[in-house]
Amino acid sequence: MPSKNQTEIVKRKLSRDQRSKVTAILLLMPAVIFLLGLIAYPLVKVVFDSFSYSHLINKTLSGFAGLNNFKKVVSDEHFTQALINTVVWTVFSVLGEYVLGLGSAVLLNQDIKGRTVFRIFIFIPWLVPIIVAGMTWSWILNPDFGILNNLLVNFHFIKTPINFLGDKNIAMASVIFINIWRSFPYYTISILAALQSIPSDIQEAASIDGAGMFKRFFKITLPQLKSVSLVLVFIHIIWTSINFDFIWILTQGGPNYATETLPLMIYRYSMKLFDVGAASALSTIMIIFMTVLFVFYYKKRSQLSESAM
Repeated sequence: MPSKNQTEIVKRKLSRDQRSKVTAILLLMPAVIFLLGLIAYPLVKVVFDSFSYSHLINKTLSGFAGLNNFKKVVSDEHFTQALINTVVWTVFSVLGEYVLGLGSAVLLNQDIKGRTVFRIFIFIPWLVPIIVAGMTWSWILNPDFGILNNLLVNFHFIKTPINFLGDKNIAMASVIFINIWRSFPYYTISILAALQSIPSDIQEAASIDGAGMFKRFFKITLPQLKSVSLVLVFIHIIWTSINFDFIWILTQGGPNYATETLPLMIYRYSMKLFDVGAASALSTIMIIFMTVLFVFYYKKRSQLSESAM
């Protein structure tokens, strides 16, 4: 049987632990309340509005809508094109960013003179605010006074200026190129950090065994980059697919809806047509897609963690 002193010590310890837990909860409460107000409430409100008639101007539209808002956005004549644009914009942006980021990281990992300076300069596009980058590129590509068209015409590469952001056949490609230019430095720095964590002994041993440069890259380097690559690609798929400001600054979804993606379509419904219900329904569709994507990412991440153990 425990003595009286031991019982008192246990009680004091339990009391001290309980006070610590209460203190921790009290300290965390402001952050929890802030997150609930910033994320949880808007998320629940969007899902609720997606099943309700909600209009910013016409207040007579109210009540339960069922799936009517979803039917409305899906049957929109521009929905299919916006969905295709979103997929094209996301896939080619992330693919281009990863390939360019991987290539530049490999080059900057080599023992070359002045590589510190190159590492600094290559990160500059990522530091430029989106509004500044978008407006600068819109001036550069302008068919009337843009420097790019001026150079191409003066060097006789083209006869007449090209409206890069005004031609529906090349507008999306132009926007994707600009997005790649701005975003690939983030890949470069992240992959470069992962490359520097790979033990040089492995590379040296493979070189001694006769493995060439390309074989060492595909057999040793790439497998070591699986984890960081998965995180980078997943994050940028989310960021790119829900990106609004970059396309809006450059083309506002034009010309003739050629660059309109789902986030811009949500903006059109909410801020131009004032149909909050339809905008919320489209937002809910994107939330469902992001949730499915997160589940896929979580499973792949778990598999990588288990294989690394």
